[in-house]
Amino acid sequence: MNSIFSRNHVTILGEGKQVILFAHGFGCEQSMWKQITPAFEKEYRLVLFDYVGAGKSDIHAYDANYRSIEGYVQDVLLIIEQLQLEDVIFVGHSVSSMIGMLASIRQPEKFKKIIMIGPSPCYMNDGDYKGGFEEEDVQELLKMMEMNFTGWASYMAPFALGESSTEKTAEQLENVFVSQDPHIAREFAEVTFRLDCRDQLSKMTTPSLILQCADDSIVPSEIGYYLHAHLPHSQFQLLKAKGHYPHISHPEETIAFVKDYIKEG
Repeated sequence: MNSIFSRNHVTILGEGKQVILFAHGFGCEQSMWKQITPAFEKEYRLVLFDYVGAGKSDIHAYDANYRSIEGYVQDVLLIIEQLQLEDVIFVGHSVSSMIGMLASIRQPEKFKKIIMIGPSPCYMNDGDYKGGFEEEDVQELLKMMEMNFTGWASYMAPFALGESSTEKTAEQLENVFVSQDPHIAREFAEVTFRLDCRDQLSKMTTPSLILQCADDSIVPSEIGYYLHAHLPHSQFQLLKAKGHYPHISHPEETIAFVKDYIKEG
């Protein structure tokens, strides 16, 4: 039990019995949820963590397993196992939406609902499927991270947040990006942008909510509709929020939709 707290820097908050497990996206860590969690602490038990290699996790636990999405899926399942969690409501941002989906396919009995914020099953364009990125885009991104990690963080933070972000918010996100290990962040970026979970969507039996920003700078808006069409038992909500981090830039709207969905049946 102690090992999981140090390995993934697990934090437990809240006074309720129903568990909400919050999973951060690429380049981030659990502090990304700080504007969201206070709204849930009175009614729910909140579990936050850092994937191995991110935030205050045990960087020495990072190994070759994290060169694929499987390592991150295992982090989620290990936390659930070690904490003996049941009927988990999983809230995942960006790539963590798919990590949660894959974990729920593996062990559906552990999950009650999955809430996906800015999800995408595949970030690459592929024929009629428009994921948002071409191969050369990904190559350029990875090269920038290798050559000038600080410069990449400075560019990516305001871009990912979108035009409605404030300078202060962009600076906070940039600082989180910069705090990551450059080598690990670059590997996680490659795992994220080369991910293709489209063939897994029909296998998920856990009910889900898809929250898609109106003008997401990373994920094209049609991806939300694509997911809704291919995910069984899914609901779809288009947010007014712009950018890829509505839980940071528009926490009130995000909280409202998450709460409404959790309290449904």
